Amino acid sequence: MSVLGVNGAFAGAYQYANRTQKTGTSGTSFTEQLQKTGESMNTSKVDTYTEYLRSKYGNVKIQNVGKDQQSLDKIGKSMSGNDVVIAPNILEQMANDPEKAAYYECKIDDFFNATPRLKASFAAQGLDYQPCGVVVHEDGSVTYISGCADSPERVAEVNAINKAKREKEAAQRKENIERSQEAAAERNQKMEMAYRKQAMVEALANRTMGTSRIIYTATPEVLSSAIAAYEQNIMENCMDT
Repeated sequence: MSVLGVNGAFAGAYQYANRTQKTGTSGTSFTEQLQKTGESMNTSKVDTYTEYLRSKYGNVKIQNVGKDQQSLDKIGKSMSGNDVVIAPNILEQMANDPEKAAYYECKIDDFFNATPRLKASFAAQGLDYQPCGVVVHEDGSVTYISGCADSPERVAEVNAINKAKREKEAAQRKENIERSQEAAAERNQKMEMAYRKQAMVEALANRTMGTSRIIYTATPEVLSSAIAAYEQNIMENCMDT
């Protein structure tokens, strides 16, 4: 998951529009809620404003978050898509200055208002847009945290492609092994035939055949004929096996 700052690629995906202070989910503005709640001794303006933000956005945390990548990655992993994290000093400014409140609420609203549009835009590219939340840092800067991943359809497609590739490679390896075994068997067969042929030549060359008291010595023609017959016999035996 990637982290995109206000001045980064995410900020360029849409323009801020209608920067006016928004009301809460109940349709009650902070000023009206403050008037209802009252600034009693047990409820400070900051506490009342915090409750108003939580009624508007849901999950609101008050804490300082660094602007370095490690800090943003850490807070991003704990977000679920509708989180707002505000530095304590900025929250105090917002609670005591309606203009500050309107400014930062507009920044926060823009992030959530853009989510449907960005989801559709990323989906058209086969990607799944994943919003995390908004961080307001102690120096007043704002970071939008979001990311994207391949859509489930794309993930399934890639997995199918990779599976087919693995199966093809496995079949090719099996075929190569079988070919190697066949080639080795053929070489062994040829070597055995050559060995037997040589042995036969040597045996016939040194052998004499006798009938009664007449002795015959094998001639070259006899040797050739015997070798040819022997080779034919070997080939027939190989074919039978």
